[in-house]
Amino acid sequence: MPHRLFLRYSMLSSLVLGLAVAASAQAKPRARDLGVPFDGTPGPNNAITDVKGVEVGHTTLISGSGKLVVGQGPVRTGVTAIQPRGKASNDAVFAAWFTLNGNGEMTGTTWVEDSGFLDGPVMITNTHSVGVVRDAVIAWKVKHSTPDMEGYFWSLPVVAETWDGWLNDINGFHVRPEDAFHALDVAHSGPVEEGNVGGGTGMVCNEFKGGIGTSSRVLDAKAGGYTIGVLVQCNYGRRDQLRIAGVPVGKEIPEHPAYGNDTGSIIVVVATDAPLIPTQLKRIARRVSLGLGRDGSYSGDGSGDIFLAFSTANPGAVGAKGLHQLTMLPNDSLDPLFLATVQATEEAVVNAMVAAETMKGINDHEVIALPHDRLREVLKKYNRLAGK
Repeated sequence: MPHRLFLRYSMLSSLVLGLAVAASAQAKPRARDLGVPFDGTPGPNNAITDVKGVEVGHTTLISGSGKLVVGQGPVRTGVTAIQPRGKASNDAVFAAWFTLNGNGEMTGTTWVEDSGFLDGPVMITNTHSVGVVRDAVIAWKVKHSTPDMEGYFWSLPVVAETWDGWLNDINGFHVRPEDAFHALDVAHSGPVEEGNVGGGTGMVCNEFKGGIGTSSRVLDAKAGGYTIGVLVQCNYGRRDQLRIAGVPVGKEIPEHPAYGNDTGSIIVVVATDAPLIPTQLKRIARRVSLGLGRDGSYSGDGSGDIFLAFSTANPGAVGAKGLHQLTMLPNDSLDPLFLATVQATEEAVVNAMVAAETMKGINDHEVIALPHDRLREVLKKYNRLAGK
């Protein structure tokens, strides 16, 4: 029966809850566990948190069932927070963003574009909760940060969205400041919970249940041994276009489609420990498009496909005064990072669908999960089932 998971438990410490989330993340099968073949070498968690310092937290809001009553539910939504250097750090990171199709929102990107820095977390929620989450991030930073050299608190938070109105009472404005605070406070390293969680709670991907997914790649020593981590909030795509490991899975499993159009969006965040400057990170962000193409995306007119990439290298580069010594890779060393970004993006989307569970929302709209047994049958049919 649907239930409300506010995750506002005063009795539980953030540490205990973080451990519980990590255990939950490890318990679910992921795409590789089902025999989906992917190229490249993942990190130990196969997650964006394999980039040292990166932390992820979720607040998941689920309550009510049946007919939509605006303001009362049903509620199927939430907030996801990505902390580039962890919640204990106020140090900015080099960053860049790219929009493949702009029918969506990611606040704060004009300053990311001009300054080359991301100062603070990346938040992901539903389309109509961007404002409250943005304001909450400012309040959270005022509480947890110190003023700048002139005594001011100043912030242009990066908050992105995808639309969950097929399952969620999106005009009921159920996301509150404390939900954003919680996602920020419980952000943790290690395994990342996927599927119907955080900002991805009510999302739909290729007309299967979508949500949050993540993956990583570790380069070999000759390429520097750097890590690329990707996190997606996927809410895009048509069933008949879905491809997994090159196989037309969507055409092979046509039953129970959702709404038949590419009306959703996808937000993708790429993290790396490679020493890259903003112009290079812009190139990394563009490569996300190629990973989505492998999964069958054509970036429909109604889709907001917006990507952000950041590097945790060069700590302290944002200092206000004096010369700063930076390290950077030469451009002709970027190819392995480009490939890793494509591979991790492709896998993160599939991980989101594999982790997601069938959900019924407003007016009893139901979106089915990608059936694991059918997926394995289809992969076997095309001789693409790994290790079997």
